[in-house]
Amino acid sequence: MEQFHFDHQKPLSMKGTILLLTLLASFQAFCQNAPTERQLIENTIQLYFDGWATGDTTKLGKAMHASCHLKNYRDGKFTSFSRSQYLGLFKPHGRPKNLHTQIVALDITNNMASAKVEIINERETFTDYFNLIKTNEGWMIADKVSTRTPHKTNGANPRKETILDGLKRPWSMAFISEDEVLISEKEGDLIQYNLEKKEKIRIKGFPTDLEDNLDGFGDNTGKFEVLLDPDFRTNRYIYLSYAAKNQNGRTTKIVRAVLENESLQQVKVLFVAEPYTDQRVHYGGGMLFGKDGKLYFTIGERIFTEKDEPAIPIAQNVEDRRGKVYRINSDGTIPKDNPDFGSKATPGLYATGIRAAQGLTRDLHTGKIWFSEHGTHQGDEINVLEAGANYGWPMKTTGKYRFAEFAPQPILGNSYKEPVWSWQQTVAPTGLHVYWGTEFAGWNRNLLVGGLSKGSVWRLVIEGETVKSAEELFTNDRLRIRKVMQSPMGKLYLLSDEMNGKLIRVTNAGL
Repeated sequence: MEQFHFDHQKPLSMKGTILLLTLLASFQAFCQNAPTERQLIENTIQLYFDGWATGDTTKLGKAMHASCHLKNYRDGKFTSFSRSQYLGLFKPHGRPKNLHTQIVALDITNNMASAKVEIINERETFTDYFNLIKTNEGWMIADKVSTRTPHKTNGANPRKETILDGLKRPWSMAFISEDEVLISEKEGDLIQYNLEKKEKIRIKGFPTDLEDNLDGFGDNTGKFEVLLDPDFRTNRYIYLSYAAKNQNGRTTKIVRAVLENESLQQVKVLFVAEPYTDQRVHYGGGMLFGKDGKLYFTIGERIFTEKDEPAIPIAQNVEDRRGKVYRINSDGTIPKDNPDFGSKATPGLYATGIRAAQGLTRDLHTGKIWFSEHGTHQGDEINVLEAGANYGWPMKTTGKYRFAEFAPQPILGNSYKEPVWSWQQTVAPTGLHVYWGTEFAGWNRNLLVGGLSKGSVWRLVIEGETVKSAEELFTNDRLRIRKVMQSPMGKLYLLSDEMNGKLIRVTNAGL
């Protein structure tokens, strides 16, 4: 090999000086760009993270030495897996959107290292301790021990207590007082229940165009939201959403009535989501009053499959009343400060791109309105309502289309608001509620969401408009939950969506 040396007694030529400087610069750059041992170890652990998150056994196997064993001690039982046994547990899958991985600590001595890492998903935190070794093949995981910790509820121990059963698929509730509540049964009546006296009264005078001729499983037809006016004590106004019918089919209708003498009087129609069609799904019907005193409500897209979408999709067409969120005055007139969607837009239009939103809730601390949205195959979402926003359906979704060949044509100039949260599995989120109070003090300002598909309640920890973590409650006692709500004094209640539906009080058994 040719040896380079420099004769210090002879000055370097300009060419030689440039060559020397170039060599020195290249050597310095090589030293600076060469990965450190820590970086090499982090690369190996990241390979493990990526393989774990997607079920990619090639990546997992590359990160683990052939002799690697994985050990665990749980519920009094010791388990040990060889590398091949461990890899056999994985199947390829998409990376969960809300998965978080991190290296907590790393210690290195010569060609040995130890690392503490965390993998955090919606339900729990996996904590792994790795021993790593550097061989001719690079840094590899030689063995690991692990444990898992369910997400804590800050000392809460929620317990369910049935207050009333025999309800026919209850949809909504509104507290007149701490002891009196109105409950709408999707497949039954509008009732008033006294929790102290345990008396149930059927409210008479419901609009006669109610569609209550149900068509079997999956039929969304019936009564939906019941909502009190902010000044109910003085004006006795309540607001109802329901499936209305005429000779052309059915649609969603919003009405206001006076509740007097256990009867609905002076019924006034505020909104009809024409056209009437033969579809029996995705009515929407969620309602609430905003901090501004305006009435907000959701109208679903009203079709079952994307195969039936017109050239301009329903939820994207501002001239079509379906697939939208609306904002009106309590008498049905249109606020002057509503967003402008153009002269041909449906009056009262506030936001577009909605598929099947049902739940609406207002954060009492911030005034922000949150709403839930049903996807198709996955794609269930939580959103924050924003004036003039387009929530994307069916141009984009976090799930899959029912009609797999559906490919919507781009709409020039449109921009779409991303969901705050979406699930990787089907949850079918319904009524939601931002918690306040002292019984579950650790839940303050958390979002509680009922689900039909998984039949449970989700607790989302929110910070601003970001969901920091999610915990599923009552996993050992699942029911289809339609509504989550607090009484005027802060007691937490649920409605279960069943033919033997229940009004359920949630208490903190830890107190």
